[in-house]
Amino acid sequence: MANLELIKKLREETSASVSDIRNALDEAQGYEDKARELLKKRGLERAEKKSEREIKAGRVFSYVHHTGTVGGTVVLGCETDFVAKTEDFQKLGNELAMQVSSTSESSMAPESVEDFLKQDYIRDPGKSVKTLIKEVVGKLGENIVVVEIKRFQV
Repeated sequence: MANLELIKKLREETSASVSDIRNALDEAQGYEDKARELLKKRGLERAEKKSEREIKAGRVFSYVHHTGTVGGTVVLGCETDFVAKTEDFQKLGNELAMQVSSTSESSMAPESVEDFLKQDYIRDPGKSVKTLIKEVVGKLGENIVVVEIKRFQV
């Protein structure tokens, strides 16, 4: 039987269901790190399955660097307004807007969403922007799409 405190901890970290966490812990023979990796992998697999769902809601996010000379905007779409209002979606939108503004102008074509998704995430260079989005999709259970990006510089 898995430790209840460990289940609570993994639930808070991953938002996975209790049954998924128990299954991952059983498969990982109680090892927390291995269970976390299994939950992450399964979340990414679920995200891939949701990629064909229709986008009907979303938000526009912006970030302006403290110097006031560089900024970025991201139009981020999702399936429902409920998800668009969640803390995880809001955090993702803000992170992506910061990512846009941190990108060098020479590597950012205005309509280049695909190139943007391939970039290394600025807070974790071992992860792409696309992987970051998939992790949030796995957690929230809805398709999330970068609709448009724009970088501004004075």
